Amino acid sequence: MSTDKACSLPSAGTVVVYRGRSSKSERNVRVLAEASGGRMVVEAIGRQGVPVRLTIKQENLRPLQPGLFD
Repeated sequence: MSTDKACSLPSAGTVVVYRGRSSKSERNVRVLAEASGGRMVVEAIGRQGVPVRLTIKQENLRPLQPGLFD
């Protein structure tokens, strides 16, 4: 595993894009904490409109596009 990934871990409270199993499914999530095994605990809005917590692989996280919330 390269050291570039380890240096680019998002900090808690950061909003990032989570890319799911298909390239078409993306959602904005908020990072809550780092979990074990190269995974991150994130919070997203679920289908019923309530916040849900997910544990996902950090390699599936991407930074937001520049200027989105500026």
